[in-house]
Amino acid sequence: MTDEQKPQTTKSDQKPHPFDGHALMWLLWAFVVYYFFTDLNQTRPVQIPYSQFKQEVVLKKVESVTFKLDEIRGKYLGASETDPAEFRTIIPATPDPELLPLLEANNITVTALSAAEPKWLQLLIGIIPWLLIMAFFIYSSRLMQKRIGGGSGGLFGFSKSNARLFEAKESKISYDDVAGVEGAKQDLQEIIDFLKQPEKFRAIGAKMPRGILLMGPPGTGKTLLAKATASEAGVPFFSISGSEFIEMYVGVGASRVRDMFKEARQRAPALIFIDEIDSVGRVRGTGMGGGSDEREQTLNQVLAEMDGFSGDEAVVVLAATNRPDVLDPALLRPGRFDRKVMLELPQQSARRDILKVHVRKVPLAADVDLIEIARMTVGFSGADLANLVNEAALLAARESVSEVTRRHFNHAHDKVMMGSERKDLLNPAERKRTAVHESGHAILALRLPHTDPLRQVSIIPRGMALGTTEQLPEEDRHNYAQAYVESRLAVMLGGRCAEKLILGDVSSGAANDLEQATRLAKMMVTQWGMSDVVGPVHFRTGTEHPFLGYELTQERDFSEATAREIDEEVRRIIHQAEQLAIETLGKQQHELDLLVTELLEKETLDKSSIDQLLKTKS
Repeated sequence: MTDEQKPQTTKSDQKPHPFDGHALMWLLWAFVVYYFFTDLNQTRPVQIPYSQFKQEVVLKKVESVTFKLDEIRGKYLGASETDPAEFRTIIPATPDPELLPLLEANNITVTALSAAEPKWLQLLIGIIPWLLIMAFFIYSSRLMQKRIGGGSGGLFGFSKSNARLFEAKESKISYDDVAGVEGAKQDLQEIIDFLKQPEKFRAIGAKMPRGILLMGPPGTGKTLLAKATASEAGVPFFSISGSEFIEMYVGVGASRVRDMFKEARQRAPALIFIDEIDSVGRVRGTGMGGGSDEREQTLNQVLAEMDGFSGDEAVVVLAATNRPDVLDPALLRPGRFDRKVMLELPQQSARRDILKVHVRKVPLAADVDLIEIARMTVGFSGADLANLVNEAALLAARESVSEVTRRHFNHAHDKVMMGSERKDLLNPAERKRTAVHESGHAILALRLPHTDPLRQVSIIPRGMALGTTEQLPEEDRHNYAQAYVESRLAVMLGGRCAEKLILGDVSSGAANDLEQATRLAKMMVTQWGMSDVVGPVHFRTGTEHPFLGYELTQERDFSEATAREIDEEVRRIIHQAEQLAIETLGKQQHELDLLVTELLEKETLDKSSIDQLLKTKS
C-alpha cells in the first residue's frame, strides 16, 4: 500500500453517538448547581441559644417549632421586616423534660420531622447511580467500537465488518508494480476482464470462479497482487485478515462475515481479499491446538456466503495463505475456491525485474549491476529484495553520499544474510582458527569440480557465524546431480578438515557444517536414491506436516534393518566426502597457507583477490 492510500472502513458514514459522555457530565453538574443554589437562596434562620429560645417561648414570641434530630427550627410570631422570621437552636445533650409541657402551655404548634436528607441530596442519591450506569455503557460501547468494532452501531457495532475498503480511484498500485509473477498475473487477467465486463461472460453462459486462492511462501507478493488486481479492474477492494473475524464472543466472526459479504454485494462489482485465511479455514473437528467453535462457525459462514453467490453477482473472493495443506477440504472444492494460483520464490530473471521496481526511486552508481545482485540473492522473496534495497539506501544515507554503490549492496547483502558485524568477538587464537576453517571451504570451492563459483571469504563475525564463505551460483538450480551433491558435501566438511590438517585438531566451529552435511547425506539416501546399497527407494524419515489438523508425527515406513543400512550409508557418504576434502587440501596446502595469511591481514577477500593471490604466489 502506498503512502497516498488512506484506508477506509466499510462504514464510511459514521455519525457520533446520540448520547455523549460530556453531555452527561454537564447534565449532572446542572442538577447539582440548581439544587444547591435553590437551597442557598432560601431564607436562612438565625442561630440562637437554647436558653434564649425558652425565654422567647415564655414571652409568647414563638408561633411554631419543628424538631429534627438534635435541632429545633421555629417561626417568630408577628415578625417585622427588620426582625428575623425564623430561628434555629440546638437541643442540649441532656434531656429537658420541661420543654414539651412548656410549648403546650403556650399554645405553640409542634412538628417533628424524620431524619431525612435534604431534597437536593435525595435527588442526587437517586439519580447518580443511573447516570453512572449510562456513562459506563456508553464508555464500553465506544471502547469496543474502537478496539474490535471498526464500524458504527454503538454498543453492538463490534459485530459489523471491519474490512478496510479501498475505492478504485484511491489505489495507485498496478500490475507494473508487481514484478516476477507473470504466470499469476495471467491467471488473474480473466478475473479483471470479468469484473470490468461481466455482461460479456454472462452472454456466453460462462461463470467466473467465485474464489481464487493465492498460495506461496511469505513475501512473494500475494497481498500486493490482490491490490493490483482490484486496481486494474477498477472495482472496490475489501481487505481483511482472517484473524480479524475471531473474537472472544461466540457468533461475532460469523456476523462479521455476513456483514462483509453484504457490503460487497451492495457495491458489486467488487473484490474481497482475505489475507492469512488459514487462521479461520483450517480443518474442522480436530479438537486440538486451540480449535474452537467460534472459528468453525466463522468458517461455516464463509462457506455459506460463497455458496450464496449467484451467477449474476460480480463479486470475487481472493484469499492468501502460506499453508494450503491445512485448509479445510470444503473450502477448496469447486464452487468456492475454484482456482489456485501458486506464487513461488522468484527465479533469477524475476529477481532482476523485482529489483528494477524497488530501485525506481533510488539513485544508483554506475558500478551497480542488478543481474549480479539477482545472482547473489538465491532464495530471496520479493519482500527480502525490497529489504535489501532499503538497507543499501540506508547505508548510503548514513555515509552522506548521493548514490548507492555496489559496495553498499554487498554490505547490505551480508547484513541481511548473516547479521551485523561484530569485529571484537574473537581473540587471536580463535581468529586464526576461523581463518583456517574458512580457507578450507574456499580452497575446495575453487579446486573441486561441479561446485558453485566462490564469491567471498570473510573472517569477520556476523550474527551467529564466526566467519563466512559464500558461493554464487551461476544460475538457479531445480535439481541436483549426484556429482554436484558429493562436491558440495566435501566443501561443507572442508573447514573441519583444514583445521585437522594445519592445527592438528578440530573444534566446535564445524557444528553447523556437520548438521547440514548429515541432513544432505540423509536426503541422498532416503529421498533421492543416490545409494547403491539402499537403492532407488523413498523412505519417510521426518515430520512432514507438524501442523494442526494433521498427524504430529509420521509413522516410519521401514524396518530396523533398513534403518541400520540407512545410518551406515549416511556415515559412509560423509566419510567419503571427508576423505576427498582431506586429499584435495593436502595437495593444495601451499595455497591454503597463503589464503590463511592473507585473510588474517585483510579479513575479507573476494574471488578476484583470491585468484590474484594464488596466481602470483603459487
